[in-house]
Amino acid sequence: MKRIFQCVVLCLFFILLGAGIFFMAAGCGKKGPPVPPTKNAADIPAAPTGLKYTLKDRDLTLSWRCASLPDQAQEPRVEGFEVFMATKPLAGCQGCPFIFKSLGVVPMPRKSFVYTLDQDLHYYFRVQTLGRDNIKSKVSDTLYIEFP
Repeated sequence: MKRIFQCVVLCLFFILLGAGIFFMAAGCGKKGPPVPPTKNAADIPAAPTGLKYTLKDRDLTLSWRCASLPDQAQEPRVEGFEVFMATKPLAGCQGCPFIFKSLGVVPMPRKSFVYTLDQDLHYYFRVQTLGRDNIKSKVSDTLYIEFP
């Protein structure tokens, strides 16, 4: 009888051990990479186009067009525009990298930005459309200005 009891206890031990391993394997905790939220293509505003500038003394007025504006129905998709600028010295090395930094945000409905230039620099400007819920367009083409 003692031998049967030992056999039953041993069988129960292995059954519980097997069940524990089975449940642990099913919930191992391994995760996949996070999945970014998807954005509806209709909600992404168009990038600004037609960057141009006017210069009066050292004051540069940058202006652009935005294709996202005419078809805005009741709720506007465009909230503003972020202006970026990079500079390089005229005597700087050709092909050296430069970094665009934000100059600020232009709120709607303005589509222009005024900046005072320094002398002897290469200037590069880009503009990006800002939409609802922090949705941003691609950046515009780069506008190059050399101010002697």
